[in-house]
Amino acid sequence: MLLRKALVAGVAAALTFGLAPAATAEEDIVARLKDVPGLTVVSEGTAPAGYRFFILSYSQPADHRHPSAGRFEQRFQLLHKATDRPMVLHTSGYNMRTTAFRSEPTQLIDGNQISVEQRFFEPSRPNPADWDDLNIWQAATDHHRIVEALKPVYSKKWISTGASKGGMTSVYHRRFYPRDVDGVVAYVAPNDVINNHDKAYDKFFEAVGNDAACRQALNDVQREALERRPELLAKYEAWASANGRTFNQVLGSADKAFEMTVLDTVWAFWQYSKQADCAKVPAATASSDVIYEWIDGIAGWSFYTDQDVLAYAPYYYQAATQLGAPALKFRHLRGVTNYPPSFYEANSNLPPSLRSRHDPLPMLDVDFWVRTQSSQMLFVYGANDPWGAEPFVPSKRDSYTYTAPGANHGANISQLVPADREAATKALQRWANVTAPATVAKTLSVSDFDKLEDARDRFPR
Repeated sequence: MLLRKALVAGVAAALTFGLAPAATAEEDIVARLKDVPGLTVVSEGTAPAGYRFFILSYSQPADHRHPSAGRFEQRFQLLHKATDRPMVLHTSGYNMRTTAFRSEPTQLIDGNQISVEQRFFEPSRPNPADWDDLNIWQAATDHHRIVEALKPVYSKKWISTGASKGGMTSVYHRRFYPRDVDGVVAYVAPNDVINNHDKAYDKFFEAVGNDAACRQALNDVQREALERRPELLAKYEAWASANGRTFNQVLGSADKAFEMTVLDTVWAFWQYSKQADCAKVPAATASSDVIYEWIDGIAGWSFYTDQDVLAYAPYYYQAATQLGAPALKFRHLRGVTNYPPSFYEANSNLPPSLRSRHDPLPMLDVDFWVRTQSSQMLFVYGANDPWGAEPFVPSKRDSYTYTAPGANHGANISQLVPADREAATKALQRWANVTAPATVAKTLSVSDFDKLEDARDRFPR
């Protein structure tokens, strides 16, 4: 899967700048931060009204089981409002953006926020890097140590959140360290329990949107692109040559990158587009230029070049080894593909030296824990988002799942039907121990969401 374009992941919940009371003037927050062992205040930047914004780093063991075996600096950002307000731990699951934003939970509880870069995404990568240290427990322990370090400064309630892979990351943190935070809001978080059991995804694409004509049009243009492979591939290779793009380090050839991009189009359409965009799908009789440009706008020809896909090696490594990733059947493309279905997998998007075997136990463990022992967890999905085909199912211990009608991978609380929106907001505010009503300044568009986390969230991206 990936879980985004460049990385997206985040949630459409995350980027608005509402007005808020100024941070308490008498707080010398910089001095308090500098007193935290292992924490470095890197810089202070422009913040939304009522906040101060910092780029920070925290010294982490490369391997938490052997803390003396090497360390790295993990980058994160802080949006400081006041130490007497709750804190939101936002997990990107990918790189960390370097500009200030307020996630939807941060807005709804009027709180502080930290947003943490996932280990092994540059620059938060050990050197030298032992990729065996990139797993969900190690990453959860990164977050645990940051929480422990900052709780003496921010002693009120803590809420964790994230979208897509960030939402998954917040779930894994909760599973291993359930007492770190007082509640979790996970947006559009996939739950690929058994990696090779992917019928749910094919079933999703058979019914998504309740629009058979749209689904057929998407399948037709996808097949047509593969049937016009010689012409479209020539355009792709010419573009790559003119722009210094290569294919030798990961996929191995422009033809493989071409096919992978075309296979992505239908998934990417439903992940990022709306039902109304069905009208923009080219007919199979459209010119090759029109089809080529449409695919570029939906899936992006640049992604499977070495220059783009290598940046997401940490995601693909996790997908290959633990997280799992959807594998579709593509029955409507039989006879026009050059590679077997097994090609459409996470390992294909890794340099040969990083390709690894899948361990099924971590996801089985997390799924069982979420179903039976989790508490104070809130999941939000989009009805038209492919990543929701295999959702998390929380226990009944003050935990909830909501689905936004017609929403895609940018689904958030503000897009829920009114009764669900009210219930979700009240649960979050109760966990954070805040009673003042709050509203989100605006609902983010998919383009806002893409800009937010710089994380390409669609498989195999």
